[in-house]
Amino acid sequence: MLKATLRSFLAHKGRLLLSALAVVLSVAFVAGSLIFSDTVTRTFDRLFASTSADVTVEPKTDLKSSVPTGSVQTVPAALAARVAKVDGVAATHADVSVQNIVVVDSRNRSVGPTTGAPTIATDWYLTHRSPVKLTSGHAPHGADEALLDADTADKKHVRIGDTLTVEAAPGTFRVKVVGIATFTTTNPGAALVFLDPAVAAKELLGSAGRATSISVDAAKGVSDAELKSRVGRVTGAGTYDLKTADEQAKSAAADLGGFLDVIKYVMLGFAGIAVLVGIFLIVNTFSMLIAQRTRELGLLRALGADRRQVRRSVLTEAVLLGLVGSTLGLAAGIGLAFGLITLMSAFGMNLKATEMVIGWPTPVSAYVVGVGVTFVAAYLPARRAAGVSPMAALADAEIAGVGRPLKTRAIVGGAVGAAGAAALAGCAAATKTASAASLLGVGVVLTLVATVIAGPLLVRPVIRVLGGVFPALFGSVGRMSQRNALRNPRRTGATAAALMVGLALVGGMSVASASMSRSFDQQIDKTLGADFTVQNANFQPFTKEITDKVRATEGVRLVVRQRFVPVAVRLPDGKRVETTASGYDPQVDDVAHVTYKSGDSAAALAGGHLGMDVNFAEDHHVRLGSTVPVELPGGRTTDMTVGALTDQGGSGFGMQGGLFFGIATAEKYVPGGQDAALYVDKAPGTSADRLRSRLEKTLEPYPQVQVRDQADYKKLVHDQIAVLLYLVYALLGLAIVIAVLGVVNTLALSVVERTREIGLLRAIGLARRQLRRMIRLESVVIAVFGAVLGLTLGLVWGVCTQQVLALQGMHALAIPWGTIVAVVIGSAVVGVVAALLPALRASRMNVLAAIAHE
Repeated sequence: MLKATLRSFLAHKGRLLLSALAVVLSVAFVAGSLIFSDTVTRTFDRLFASTSADVTVEPKTDLKSSVPTGSVQTVPAALAARVAKVDGVAATHADVSVQNIVVVDSRNRSVGPTTGAPTIATDWYLTHRSPVKLTSGHAPHGADEALLDADTADKKHVRIGDTLTVEAAPGTFRVKVVGIATFTTTNPGAALVFLDPAVAAKELLGSAGRATSISVDAAKGVSDAELKSRVGRVTGAGTYDLKTADEQAKSAAADLGGFLDVIKYVMLGFAGIAVLVGIFLIVNTFSMLIAQRTRELGLLRALGADRRQVRRSVLTEAVLLGLVGSTLGLAAGIGLAFGLITLMSAFGMNLKATEMVIGWPTPVSAYVVGVGVTFVAAYLPARRAAGVSPMAALADAEIAGVGRPLKTRAIVGGAVGAAGAAALAGCAAATKTASAASLLGVGVVLTLVATVIAGPLLVRPVIRVLGGVFPALFGSVGRMSQRNALRNPRRTGATAAALMVGLALVGGMSVASASMSRSFDQQIDKTLGADFTVQNANFQPFTKEITDKVRATEGVRLVVRQRFVPVAVRLPDGKRVETTASGYDPQVDDVAHVTYKSGDSAAALAGGHLGMDVNFAEDHHVRLGSTVPVELPGGRTTDMTVGALTDQGGSGFGMQGGLFFGIATAEKYVPGGQDAALYVDKAPGTSADRLRSRLEKTLEPYPQVQVRDQADYKKLVHDQIAVLLYLVYALLGLAIVIAVLGVVNTLALSVVERTREIGLLRAIGLARRQLRRMIRLESVVIAVFGAVLGLTLGLVWGVCTQQVLALQGMHALAIPWGTIVAVVIGSAVVGVVAALLPALRASRMNVLAAIAHE
């Protein structure tokens, strides 16, 4: 049996190759994502471990908000001298390092990275831990000299002697580049500007007596943990955050982990789609191969092979296919990881492909995925093969199981579909976002499974409609193509299912994204009343200097500032919620349309008061006039009174909870904070176009800041939503590639199966061109059938997703009919492309050899 299995596998290696490609793709994404993330993690672990001080003293913070405020938390620089006296301390240094800066060249072009990495200004202080070394020029001396890192200098074409403008919170100043510093470790993609240590604190923090942290080196023989304990006794328990080198490295790696997780999960999403679609392809391939080998399997049974041996034979072929696909996929995954590392280098993160990490979990995961997928997919066909009777060896069995009733599928599919429909109905009726999202997830899975199970039941009624015009347009060739698609509903359903999965995903996400875009448009129209919004391109806060210049621009009547403040509120129900509050000027009603359930802007913005979203308040038992403890940056705490409850339809006025208060409160508790946005109204008699022109001229020296009207703001939101949609389209592209392989495989095996029939058709006068057309039309109708199923399912998912979004204030439903029509047309094109090779092969058959084919 083993010898027969191996011979069978090698005899069908051409047919199995397309199925192996699905395994290769899924394994490649799994392996590539693991190798890439392991390589980046190992690289940065080494970087952080080599550059962290033995002990670091940092400002105390309990808030983990990632929203930038522009304020820099500091420690007294004099603390370094106090710590230096601690027994076991070899050296200390008051570090100055800030990211709330913008650097531009002499032509007002930003010198910072465009990839989202920060621009960092720091003091020039070389130690054995420094990640850079001076490679040209000299160290900076005085307030008008600076160094620039070599990678940024090369990309931005900055040379020694050039003048740069640094926009920092205390003010803008100019520096001359007097040297270039080159990274000796991995460059994380940031732009680094180094200043003279004697002036860095004054220029970047506004005071020579402040520092962003204190670096402490241990004396020989003193452990980091012991040194941390000794320093802690001097600085005071709970006053500052103290971290050893290992703790600092882990903290920095954790911050990087979010970025890595995004890449890893995106790639694993691709792998998941490849696995799911590949299962349909493998099931179909093995089902057709077994159908074609009915007489062969029957002969094996007649010669004495029992059911278990036949089943084991088919599963062995699947395992062999999985091993081959996993091996090739692992190699492709290494290539994919290499490509990602190269891509990251192009974006400024200089990883080394020679340091690629391939840990033991990677090959194990690769083979588990590859072999597991093929084994699971082949199990049902293997059971079917074991049921072949020995009498089949004597019969001219054409296709096993074609005429078997679909009653079981109808019952199971109907039950699963009913459960899925109930879950989606529950999602639409839910009033809580969490429960609605859970029901949506359950409903999506169940309806997808139900459609796959019951798909063959829909083949005949749907394809009769879709292919109904074929006889009229193409005569007998069109009629035969339609009947070929109807001949085996199971096969047609399984082939279309591979395409259906991807199209259901894109259909649902297209509806959701279109609904989000329209909802945001309505919210912007409803809430934003300012003529213009001034914001940083990457939503980072900007300096007071920019606010002052906007205010001084001719034609400006009013400027209302917005600032972000990370906070944590202790609520009456006992929960502590970390979120971001917004601070506004008192004239906020002139630039925004705020709907209040109770209270008003004056009460919300008064000292010691805040505003809150009414839905958030009701969920946590907060009422107008309630007092809530609020934690603010730097360990500050205060009690605030709820002065107003807003009812913005779920949109909130900030982030979670819709918390906001007066800008005076923001300045009191976060001194040195910067404005995140300016809402500008024009003066009477000034046209919008003229004011916009003046504002753009005012902001010419600040290329990072943009002037937007409502149309620009809507476009910005649409572009952000489009990023998610592009990811879905990429997943669709992968699903289509595998679905094309499935259609090609099905048609190729179908041509082999119908060799004799094709020979007879050719013998009675069917031309080669007509034969190719027949196979193409069959492919098109199968592809369009998959598209119809997928898009119908996707539309239902999209509408239910919009119901979940409605609970967050996004009430508009939009269906992108243009996208749906384009997908249907694209599916027909996919069908034509998939049929090219099978049709060509069929048309080249020798007529007599085909008629004589067994």
